[in-house]
Amino acid sequence: MAKPPLSMEPTGWFQVAWCSEIVVGAVHTMKYFGREMVAWRSASGEIAVFDAYCEHLGAHLGYGGHVEGENLVCPFHGWEWNREGRNVCIPYESHPNKGRRIRSYPVVERNEGVWIWYDIEGRPPHFEIPDMFEAFGDGRTAADYYPPVPAATLFRQGLELHPQYVMENGVDFAHFKFVHKTPFIPEFTRHDFSGPVSYVDFTIAFDENATADDVQSGVESINAGLGCSITKSWGMVDNRTMPAVTPVDDRTSDVRFTVWIGRKPGDDSPELTRYGKTMADFVIEQFEADIHIWSHQRYSDPPALSRKEFEGFRALRAWARQFYPELQTEGHPA
Repeated sequence: MAKPPLSMEPTGWFQVAWCSEIVVGAVHTMKYFGREMVAWRSASGEIAVFDAYCEHLGAHLGYGGHVEGENLVCPFHGWEWNREGRNVCIPYESHPNKGRRIRSYPVVERNEGVWIWYDIEGRPPHFEIPDMFEAFGDGRTAADYYPPVPAATLFRQGLELHPQYVMENGVDFAHFKFVHKTPFIPEFTRHDFSGPVSYVDFTIAFDENATADDVQSGVESINAGLGCSITKSWGMVDNRTMPAVTPVDDRTSDVRFTVWIGRKPGDDSPELTRYGKTMADFVIEQFEADIHIWSHQRYSDPPALSRKEFEGFRALRAWARQFYPELQTEGHPA
């Protein structure tokens, strides 16, 4: 019998904004995992993400709340909360309320994105978000690419899709021809699902009879849990991408996509050029074709796989189980 639909509360890192959206002193409202949240940046530039409601009398901190120094101030009675969610000042009392704490989330700024760690059991992070450039170990840095935010990004809100769909796309060689209308045949060269950070690489030949010497391009992917994926393409348009799907509630997710386009030789423009924008739009168009499928997809379990598809999908779905705490507590080991 088919299992219930996938939980929309998997454990892991999930993107909730781009770094540039949360300026010093700003209080940014959002909703993820069925919870109202606020993100804010202190005077020193440090970012924090909280549940949105003050523990005093329940005022929403995103509507009239403001930042003073390193603290977030409630608009209702002026109670101040530090980045850990602890009350540090009640303006009409001599001592703070040390017994109450607003739920705060581990937060990291990386790859131009703001990421929170979500775990329904409140466990701390046990893996890291890979750096877009260091992780691939090829010596390239952000300076070799046009800045991606905001012009080389996509943001789609409230779509009925699950983060795991993006990860499964990475082992789905057959969809390239039908979704992306490409003549090439991907050949997977690496499937490594031995830990919470997985690796999937493939090469691309433009002819069914091509030999290894004919292969001139490929893609390398690093997947940190179900919420974070980074890719590097070589031999084609020099680009790196970061798709991120974050659950909003028990039905929908927000999708973000960030694209780094390699600079033309000698081009040190501080902004995305017309060439960079054209190339980024092409990459985004391909990703949008996937989104169109995902947002109308039903999770099939067990799927009717072909012989060639079986190994990749089986390995990925077995790997994905570790991010669903309910599967562990119900006696279903990862």
